[in-house]
Amino acid sequence: MLKLPKLKVLSVFFLLLILPFGCNKDKEDEEFTITLRLSHVFNVNEELAKSIELVAERINNKTNGAVRVLTYPGAQIAAYKDGVEMVMRGAYFISVEDPSYIGDYVPEFTALVGPMLYNNFDEYMEIIKTPLVQDWVKKLEDKGIKVLSLQYIFGFRNLITDRVIITPEDLEGVKLRTPGSKLFIQTINTMGANATPLPWGETFSALQQGVVDGLEGSEFTNLGAKVYETGKKNVAFTNHFLGTCGIYISTEVWAKIPEKYQLIIAHEFEYEALQMINKLKSQHAQVIKDLQAKGVQFNEVDREAFEARTIHLFDGKLPGVTVEMYDQIQAELKKIRARSSQ
Repeated sequence: MLKLPKLKVLSVFFLLLILPFGCNKDKEDEEFTITLRLSHVFNVNEELAKSIELVAERINNKTNGAVRVLTYPGAQIAAYKDGVEMVMRGAYFISVEDPSYIGDYVPEFTALVGPMLYNNFDEYMEIIKTPLVQDWVKKLEDKGIKVLSLQYIFGFRNLITDRVIITPEDLEGVKLRTPGSKLFIQTINTMGANATPLPWGETFSALQQGVVDGLEGSEFTNLGAKVYETGKKNVAFTNHFLGTCGIYISTEVWAKIPEKYQLIIAHEFEYEALQMINKLKSQHAQVIKDLQAKGVQFNEVDREAFEARTIHLFDGKLPGVTVEMYDQIQAELKKIRARSSQ
């Protein structure tokens, strides 16, 4: 009888132990399916909604239907705080929200999108890559929230009313619709207006009925959602917030998805965010012209006066936000601006 050396016998034995598990893992991956519901508040005609639809379609195609992403624009299902809570509870759900909503769990994210911080899209794109912000991302994962993207920018947010707003004093007595985020409410109040948090679906009727006198949002939202049709045709270029959304999923749900599908999902969200930013940069001037053709008028503001008011929000006026966070962000921005000026 042929005798194999002892070492070879052991090698064959361990190989036989390993192979079945590898085969089972491949089989499990091939049989894996998941359906994820994705919710956001944007109108189907807005660029962000279009981008998300492309992502969902490509994920479905590239995973051969193993990962299905069903999209619900216009806050048809849970949105804002409720959407992030769905993620926290481990639902098969993707939340698309302003980072201030995850700031309820890691306050640094509220500071990251605080008022009057950024001069352009690129500054924000650079700061979210820094070790500073990536450490915050890890802290959020410890809370159960996986960040798939932080870079769905949809433009700077400005004041949309029926009057010319130049100084904080011009906002006295003006009721402005805001999302329910504490950051938005506190900022608008500090800027001089009366913040009135409302779901997006109730905003148009509130404007028409005089419940609010205006709102704040980007030019892309103004055009895509036809805000100008409410009669609010004055836009003050406050640029008080950079309009941006993050994409969030439960870490528990994410861990259930095979790595090969995780890579596809992460890539598609990142790729489309970059595509969207390029579109916004190239289309902003035309969007302004299109709005002007609808009778919308634009004016500059006394930005220093608004900055002088809102800077105090970083000193304990927002839950969990500290001056130290503001200083950290400013230090990073200083380095980013120095590099860009070279």
